[in-house]
Amino acid sequence: MHLYNLTLQPPTAILQAIVGNFSGARQQEIIVSHGTRIELLRPDPQSGKVSTVIATDVFGSVRSLAAFRLTGGSKDYAIVGSDSGRVVILDYDPKTSSFVKLHQETFGKSGARRIVPGQYLATDPKGRSMMIASMEKSKLVYILNRDAAANLTISSPLEAHKSNAIIHHIVGVDVGFENPMYAALEVDYSESDQDPTGEAFNRTEKMLTYYELDLGLNHVVRKWSEPTDPRANLLVQVPGGQLASSDRYDGPSGVLVCCEDHIIYRHMNSPQHRVPIPRRKHPLEDPNRGVIITTAVMHKMKGAFFFLLQSEDGDLFKVTIEHQEQDVTALKIKYFDTVPVASSLCILKSGFLFVASEFGNHYLYQFLKLGDDDDEPEFSSTNYPGDGMRDPSSPLPREYFKPRPLENLALADEMESLDPIIDSKVLNILPNSDTPQIFAACGRGARSTLRTLRHGLEVEESVSSELPGIPNAVWTTKRTESDPYDSYIILSFVNGTLVLSIGETIEEVQDTGFLSSSPTIAVQQIGADALLQVHPHGIRHVLSDRRVNEWRVPEGKTIVTATTNKRQVVVALSSAELVYFELDLDGQLNEYQDRKAMGSTVLALSIGEVPEGRQRTPYLAVGCEDQTVRIISLDPESTLETLSLQALTAPPSSICIADMLDASINKSHPTMFVNIGLQNGVLLRTVLDPMNGQLTDTRTRFLGTRPIKLVRVQVQKSPAILALSSRSWVNYTHQNLMHFTPLIYDNLDYAWSFSAELSPEGLIGIAGNLLRIFVIPKLGTKLKEDVIPLSYTPRKFVTHPENNYFYLIEGDHRTLGQDAAQNKLKELKQAGKRIDEEVINLPPDIFGRPKAPAGTWAANVRVIDPIEGKTIAVVPMDGNEGVFSIAVVPFSARNNELHLVVGTAADTTVSPRTCTQGYLRTYKFVDDGKGLELMHKTELDDVPLALLAFQGKLIAGVGKSLRLYDIGKKKLLRKVENKAFTSAIVTLETQGSRIIVGDMQESIQYVVYKAPENRLLTFADDTQPRWVTASTMVDYNTVAAGDRFGNIFVNRLDDKISDQVDDDPTGAGILHEKSILMGAPHKTNMLCHFHVGDLITSIHKVSLVAGGREVLLYTGLHGTIGILMPFVSKEDVDFISTLEQHMRTEQPSLVGRDQLAWRGYYVPIKAVVDGDLCETYARLSAQKQSAIAGELDRTVGEVLKKLEQMRVTSSGF
Repeated sequence: MHLYNLTLQPPTAILQAIVGNFSGARQQEIIVSHGTRIELLRPDPQSGKVSTVIATDVFGSVRSLAAFRLTGGSKDYAIVGSDSGRVVILDYDPKTSSFVKLHQETFGKSGARRIVPGQYLATDPKGRSMMIASMEKSKLVYILNRDAAANLTISSPLEAHKSNAIIHHIVGVDVGFENPMYAALEVDYSESDQDPTGEAFNRTEKMLTYYELDLGLNHVVRKWSEPTDPRANLLVQVPGGQLASSDRYDGPSGVLVCCEDHIIYRHMNSPQHRVPIPRRKHPLEDPNRGVIITTAVMHKMKGAFFFLLQSEDGDLFKVTIEHQEQDVTALKIKYFDTVPVASSLCILKSGFLFVASEFGNHYLYQFLKLGDDDDEPEFSSTNYPGDGMRDPSSPLPREYFKPRPLENLALADEMESLDPIIDSKVLNILPNSDTPQIFAACGRGARSTLRTLRHGLEVEESVSSELPGIPNAVWTTKRTESDPYDSYIILSFVNGTLVLSIGETIEEVQDTGFLSSSPTIAVQQIGADALLQVHPHGIRHVLSDRRVNEWRVPEGKTIVTATTNKRQVVVALSSAELVYFELDLDGQLNEYQDRKAMGSTVLALSIGEVPEGRQRTPYLAVGCEDQTVRIISLDPESTLETLSLQALTAPPSSICIADMLDASINKSHPTMFVNIGLQNGVLLRTVLDPMNGQLTDTRTRFLGTRPIKLVRVQVQKSPAILALSSRSWVNYTHQNLMHFTPLIYDNLDYAWSFSAELSPEGLIGIAGNLLRIFVIPKLGTKLKEDVIPLSYTPRKFVTHPENNYFYLIEGDHRTLGQDAAQNKLKELKQAGKRIDEEVINLPPDIFGRPKAPAGTWAANVRVIDPIEGKTIAVVPMDGNEGVFSIAVVPFSARNNELHLVVGTAADTTVSPRTCTQGYLRTYKFVDDGKGLELMHKTELDDVPLALLAFQGKLIAGVGKSLRLYDIGKKKLLRKVENKAFTSAIVTLETQGSRIIVGDMQESIQYVVYKAPENRLLTFADDTQPRWVTASTMVDYNTVAAGDRFGNIFVNRLDDKISDQVDDDPTGAGILHEKSILMGAPHKTNMLCHFHVGDLITSIHKVSLVAGGREVLLYTGLHGTIGILMPFVSKEDVDFISTLEQHMRTEQPSLVGRDQLAWRGYYVPIKAVVDGDLCETYARLSAQKQSAIAGELDRTVGEVLKKLEQMRVTSSGF
């Protein structure tokens, strides 16, 4: 078995974001790290929308990012710390739109290790040096400079190691142009290691240490080290240093130390200032819980600076420092606004705040004001004795604030993110859809969602209006060439033509010179200021002064089809003749003297747009009923000569020639494509050679069941093609590569570009008797998301086999359930406490829910209708129970009536996993599954993490034991149990009497149920331990599973052993076999292994394309969706794996990681080809492409075609 891995949706979680002028222009951009991928985002200061400029896989794990700029430079560089044991400096090159590796310095082993640097990065604010540090001991400093040619140079590393020290954070200290200085939070554990009593551990201090890089002596010294608050977790750089132009200081320099409940200002030889972090005034808050700052950002303006610090609840605090020269007089803090908890905050000079959320969607906010003149209470260090530092070991009195909706910020844009995907299903349940949808349970806490993902582009409709009849075509046109917007909409009906003018309103007009008594075949704004209408009996050329020149068709013939551009017109007559017209310099249409007889009825014609600075386009494509397409010359030397011919498998229904940029074919110029739509719903895309008119590189794709209509349109200022069949598709260029994606929209009968003041980039279409105007807002997003909000973190969901409803369990730890919260508030009211209703009624999806002590759970079972996209019912859990598993079970003891079994546990602690009591709640479906009625609860002694229906009974993984239950009147009855599992059962799959059990730490085990003896027997397991998170059966003997470390593996049991186990009626043979390696008597073989780089949360065996092959679809925690597709033939395996080997040498990782080592992080890669690496072939330079293709004995086109075919046939993407 060989598999091909393809990522359909790359990870969307942002682990870190940095801001800078990376393209060297005046505009600021943001570089974000998605863990295994780097993306450059450009926020538009006018519209406030964020667009992706470029995204690249790095085939490694990005651990840290920093931006820096050399002194006096205008361009920022990005420094990347990764698991490659190297530090890499990247430069974004706007010409090629790619990241260029400027420097790659090796300093250690690869892998994310404790003492190999890469975890922390800090830069000198003046861009003279950088420090890269590890979790423990190692810190390296590099000096950055420029050489005579103004290129960036990097020195050899200088060490600033301190052994036995754990590093919590590092940051550059702003000292102006003094020697660069770095601050680190360190804990020395050497004494704790030696001391068995634990005394030294309690005495250990957290040190704030300054390291100075002496540029003269070229080495690093420890300048200063003082103990600070033991709960410090984050350092923030404070501006400092003198301005070059005046004696004024930018700021006091030093750092802010963020601790639990406090913020301290510290600097060498300066007095400290301390303020408390304000807390929410919520009656249900846990008073023993401290507040910590999780992320911070500093922003400098002319002559001032401020900090935004974010607490773990999402509250932003504005911190300001009052100073005279270098002396701090006060440290002040006040509540600013509440946004989702972020992994990174970025402030842009254009007045935006980018919030890279820890979980869920990312947001761009605009600053409305800086929160200076509001009545929020401000807390200053001068209000406390000794600036808050009289007794550093005791906490300051607590201060409170009242959370409120946004006042200082306004939402400008939202970037969809699936992170984290916790469970998913792939089903085709939406009406009139021919491909399955992916349903993903995403998110955390009150911002959780269930998302329906459909392959296609989202469409925003602005107008939908009924027409008097059913038109067969629609066009829009300008009056003159120089008009910015369209003036007319022309609708062609069976018996006439309707012309509408576009203005304040859209209304019918009569005096346009168009013939309204017959249908229209084509409309064109021709020359500088004339219009053209082609109808069955002739051509009308309407001049700017409304005079009409008309060309009439000879007696007994009609025009069947036509094609036009700004200067040329070609019409085909019913006698299978072509008539060619060209515009002369006076603006008259002249007919070419000869007519070309085609010998077969002409079904479709197309000419391209006139190229810049040319008189005409030289090629015409003609599709005839004899199933051919001919390319005919329109060049004056060889007018109407046939240049080439392509045979088809069915008669053509439409042809479209378009010049579009596809960097995989030509990086610098658009390629001329001839798109041919056939009557059987197949689209052919061929490349037209501009020199000799030959057709090469044909690609085919099945679009739908109806004959295809092709239309050339403009989408986001670049040419695109709409292909209309039983689904509407759009072919467009995004980030220089060609994409072909369906529109998620009603089927259109015809469409055209539409440009008016309100929608300059729109499209107009007709569907039946409806006229629709719409835009495609987001190109490049392959999946459209529809969102259903949830209350708590989703855990698992199951589908009902008959009614398409979802039953989803959701629950949160350290959260009070609805009832528990109400009861607690009642108690407080009775005790006479004042309750602030406003604070209690704040929406939890923005402000979260108050945190409760450990062991408190809130949980629901939710019934969802995915077709309507709404929640039907919510069943809350009482008694402080958390929900862990769910299954729909047809119990044979009750005539196979379906029941819902939910596994819960009361007072559960997460680590170590304990509970006072586990339960299996059995529910009956009422009202066709819309409601649930509790029948009974069955007590258990551990947490039930996995449930599954099995032969009319329920099989349950309860802690370490596997049990079979049958239904009784008062509770479920335990029939049989197997306690021989090591850690905990987390996944269950079944076929026949075989059960595949996924153990939390010990991989996949095969269990068989022998009914005559009533035994559950383990007969096979894996040779290596694995932390299983998801599994699915590929066939009776084969299982695919994912683990916590981002690996996917496929294990298979030998057929002989499988038959031998099945043929043993009582299982006595298995009982008496000798166990191997302390485990089961048989072992499975590993067939495939691959490191995805994201924690796998679900795996499904599905077919994503109608009539396509089955693939393994997996989802990852960071929002990854990918597929593993089986190869069909040995030749394919050889061809693609040879291509992969070439790509490994030609496409080195951006962070310096070895791709083979990365994909075999824990176990060497086996029998899986990395499709993501192969797909980067399209971005290689033309000369590398042809070199690799030559090695493979193929043309470049054949390699690209093979890669596209692999992707399209398996996923449709």
